[in-house]
This record gives sequence, C-alpha cells and structure tokens, in this order.
Amino acid sequence: MDVPFLRIEDTGEVLQLRPDVTTVGRGGDVDIRLDDATVSRLHAELVRRGPYVYAVDLGLSRNGTRVNGRPIARRVLENGDVLSFGSARCRVGGLPEDDIQDTVELRRAAAPDLTRRELDVLTALCRPALTNEAFVTPATAREIARGLVVTEAAVKQHLLRLYQKFRIPEGPNRRTRLANEVIELGVVRPLPATEGDEGDR
Repeated sequence: MDVPFLRIEDTGEVLQLRPDVTTVGRGGDVDIRLDDATVSRLHAELVRRGPYVYAVDLGLSRNGTRVNGRPIARRVLENGDVLSFGSARCRVGGLPEDDIQDTVELRRAAAPDLTRRELDVLTALCRPALTNEAFVTPATAREIARGLVVTEAAVKQHLLRLYQKFRIPEGPNRRTRLANEVIELGVVRPLPATEGDEGDR
C-alpha cells in the first residue's frame, strides 16, 4: 500500500506523512525535524487532501520553501518532487500517479477568488514571464499602472491584497514569488509573443 512519504536526502531517512497535516521544521515539536540552521523552528506544512499533498510555506523563514528549485507559497506535489526547506532537501514519494491534467485542474481550483481587476493586475505582472522562453523579472508596479491606465498607488494596493490572498510572505522578491505562484496554479495563461502592447498609451 502506497503511503505518502518524505525522504531526507542527507540521511536517507524515510518518514511517512500524517493523514491530515505534517509539520516540518527545526523545532522539537514538529512531525519531521530537520537539523539544519537554515530551517525555521516551524517552517512548512504538508497537507494531505484526498490522494493529493500540498506543500505550504508558513512564511516564517527568510530562506523559504522551494519545490524543484522554485520558491512556493503553496503547491500540489507530484511523485519525485524535491522540496527544499532552506538548504535542507527532501524528496516526496508514495503519491498516486495521476493524469497531469487532473493535477493542473486541482492547482487551479486551489487559487483564491479574484476580482476582474486583480486578474488584470496578475496578467500584467506576469506578462514578461509569459512572453519569453526564459523567466525574466515580472513587471513593476509602475509598468503595470501604465499598461492598465491606473495609478501606481492603486496597483500597489491590489498587489498587497494579492500577496495576502496567495499567502506570499513578506521578504525579498515578493513580486517574483507571486508571479511564480499564479503561473504554477494556472491562474494566468501564456500569451502570444507577437501580441501588441495596446495598453501602453
């Protein structure tokens, strides 16, 4: 019987995930303890929901949580994904081999409800990443404001609400982490590279 587990790369230790929520960190009262100075006392949670497992960064560490090298706030995991809590690395296993489309739909369903204007802001934020093969820095608040013909202050207010909705903790590269999360969840879609910049005026 397959049971979701985490394999700690440094030690090879295999630890089964709890049926509901498994806490990960450096403290003595977590379910999976990682003896690494870059790991917070309570760093992240692994949440089981049906056959799926979410990794949720709790925003309590400046070193963050990554899945396959990408910073995350929350993400549905697949077999073989490598989770980095600070510099401590673990690999997840024991998950059902599902149709990737089911996983994509689940990720999209995990996204919070958004207003039309918030979706416009996210699309403008991610436009540089979605129209280039290599990931580039997402749009700045000024660039978003110019594209949507609104004030920069209004864009910043929208971004603050979006950080809260997507649970993006304070820290460096917050716009990049938000862009990564919404692209991962499928909230915004790739745009044609030839699309004109209609909103620049």
